[in-house]
Amino acid sequence: MVRVVAVRQKEPKGLGHAILCAREAVGEEPFAVLLGDDIVAADPPCLAQMIEVSRQRGGGVIALQRVPETETHLYGVIRGEKVGERIYQITEMVEKPKPDQAPSNLAVIGRYILPSEIFPILENTPPGKGGEIQLTDALQELARKMPLYGYEFVGDRYDAGDKVGYLEANIAFALKRPEMAEKLRGFIANILGGS
Repeated sequence: MVRVVAVRQKEPKGLGHAILCAREAVGEEPFAVLLGDDIVAADPPCLAQMIEVSRQRGGGVIALQRVPETETHLYGVIRGEKVGERIYQITEMVEKPKPDQAPSNLAVIGRYILPSEIFPILENTPPGKGGEIQLTDALQELARKMPLYGYEFVGDRYDAGDKVGYLEANIAFALKRPEMAEKLRGFIANILGGS
């Protein structure tokens, strides 16, 4: 039997605060955080890939994706030492750095496997960028205390927090459905042929 618990963040104080709100529900177990504005199409699923890394290495695991250097200001970005295929031990994280200040082009994507040790760190994390409790700041501290890994997942990611990314995700997933694909391809061809 699955137990479902809903936890409400009563004020917008950042992702770190939102995760801290779930502390009582999570307890002392490792847990996953999946942000709804990142849609990932992967086989095996992105989270399953990350769980395998966590089983192999222990510790927390964060999904990573390479982004153009001009887009680093949109993401948390890591510096890390490559320790396996697509696996990095994180040594530094910077929230939304300017391109000339980014430690790499490996961006944090909205999938995390975190140990419960993150909670006391979040409790003591002061507001950061934007006056919010930044998960990135807490993860930086966690990486000082125990291994924290970044995993460059295999799959396609769509930014559903962006209007075009949201449309791309819908089209990509619809094209994978046999009952929709042919009609949608015809519709797209008709639009493109008329432009």
